[in-house]
Amino acid sequence: MESIKKSKQELRSEETKRSIAEAAGNLFTERGYDTVTMREIAKEANCSHTTIYLYFKDKEALLEQLAIPPLQTLEAAFLSVMNEKSLDPTGKLLEISRHFLRFCLSHKSMVTVIFNVKSVRVDEVNPAGEVNQLRNRLFSHLTESVNRIIPAETSEARINHSRVYFFVMNGMVSTYLNSEEPLEPLLERIIPLLDQSIEIVLLGIKHKLEQVQNPLKGQTKGQKDKEKSKKDKKQKVKKSKIEG
Repeated sequence: MESIKKSKQELRSEETKRSIAEAAGNLFTERGYDTVTMREIAKEANCSHTTIYLYFKDKEALLEQLAIPPLQTLEAAFLSVMNEKSLDPTGKLLEISRHFLRFCLSHKSMVTVIFNVKSVRVDEVNPAGEVNQLRNRLFSHLTESVNRIIPAETSEARINHSRVYFFVMNGMVSTYLNSEEPLEPLLERIIPLLDQSIEIVLLGIKHKLEQVQNPLKGQTKGQKDKEKSKKDKKQKVKKSKIEG
């Protein structure tokens, strides 16, 4: 009898903990992490302001409860794709992108909390807190995946390539966060657009690098003729000065 009573108590505790975490997630999303108090979270969860501290010592502990498990799940998916030997680097990046899109649209109400609340720069090497360590590891996985396709000569270029990639991904996520279309039909419709977007981004980065390495490459015939005309004029001016 005592074990049954204890089991019921544990179930009630788990339900209270879930209610508190859900209330915190809603309030963080609606009003922002910094403005919400523990007392307000307790009120939203229909528990006393003393009860909430039995489960979470502060807002940071609540953030960890909300963000760490889904971030760990997403990282595991990324690593599984990156270690898949049957995919080439482009195939791996496309698959990672699809996982990211599915993840975000499966956690619509929590995307801001999971990725943005109390976040730091993505290039910070050893950020404080497990949440930001996970976030930055995820970004480093993206960076590595992009770099395997387009090797960068400097660490700055390396991370900037992944930033450009992420801006496109984030734009697509933001576009569909408020969509009421069911998840699976929505993904079936937009994943081909996602693949095309990634292909265009990669081509754009490659083209930009080619322009930097060889300014004449990729120019139109008119641009090349104009460039040649400028060069000829400079040479004529230089020659006339020497002869004069």
